[in-house]
This record gives sequence, structure tokens and C-alpha cells, in this order.
Amino acid sequence: MFILASSSPRRKELLRKIVPEFEILVPEIDESLLHIDAKDLPSEESKAKAYAIACLYPHDEVLSCDTVVVLHGEALGKPKDYDDAFAMLKAQSGQKEIVLSAYTYIGHGKEITRTVATEVYFNDLSDEQIHDYLQTKKPFDKAGAYGIQDDFPLIREIVGSFDNVMGLPTEDIYEHVILRGRSRR
Repeated sequence: MFILASSSPRRKELLRKIVPEFEILVPEIDESLLHIDAKDLPSEESKAKAYAIACLYPHDEVLSCDTVVVLHGEALGKPKDYDDAFAMLKAQSGQKEIVLSAYTYIGHGKEITRTVATEVYFNDLSDEQIHDYLQTKKPFDKAGAYGIQDDFPLIREIVGSFDNVMGLPTEDIYEHVILRGRSRR
């Protein structure tokens, strides 16, 4: 069985593009316990999530992923509330940030952990635009307080994987796990 260790509906949607059948199990990990550099956070969290499920299902394949938005060297998580989301988007306005997604695959005696980076360039956003976007209620469950897939003119350009910014670097997973990493049955 192939298991996605995630509660994210976006990751589920993205994984279907490359793995047609899988189960979803949500690992119980307290992410607040990890106090490490922003660039290392996604890989450590993805490993913790993968191991939490792989310990329970040692004969199955487990894939986990974690995404962090890095702006000026600081990690932006999910906003706590409206004011936090507004502050994040205001800080991102006109800026370049890096979206780091790390995934961990454990299965068939192999472990693969990789981190994928995508550059995201924001448009200059007015306070009114930010308030209008926040009224959609879409950004509150997303790192960095935005969804690249949302139909709203936040982003000027991305350099790298669109899917990575959504939360699952499908192209890299396909290449390194599906094509090269998994044992053929």
C-alpha cells in the first residue's frame, strides 16, 4: 500500500497526478517542537511525519511532505488570524520569497528525502487588495497566507515548480521516487 502521510487536501489532489491509488493517514507530530533553521525545517518535519507512519506500517510505502515559505531568511507558517495573515501579505508585497518543500519517502528498504525550492515574486499589493483577498477566507490554512492556485493577482512570477508552491513537488517526486526510487513489483 502507498500511504500519503498528510492531512492536506492539496497534497492529495497533487499526488493523484503521479500515484493513482493511495491511502491517507495523518501523523500525529507536534511541529512546534522543532526549533531549527528555516531552510532545514521542511526536511526535518517531513522525516518526522514519514517515520511516525512508517513505524506503524513498516511493510508499506510512505510519502510525507512539509512546505515552508521563507522571506528574508525567516519562515512564514500558517497565519494565526486575520491580522497575522495581513501582516504576512504586507511583508511579501513586491518581494521575492523562496518556497521550500521537502518530502520523505520510506519504502522497500529505501529512504529518500529531498528538498525542492521555488522562487515566488509578489506583485506590489495595496492594503485594499490584501483585505479583498483575506475576505475570500482562502489563505488561513496555507503557509505564507496565500495559495498560488487561488484566482487572485498576488503573484507576478514563479521560477520553478508550481506544484511545489502548492505543497507537493510532483515533478521531483515522480523522477526520484516513482521512476528511480521504488522497487518494481
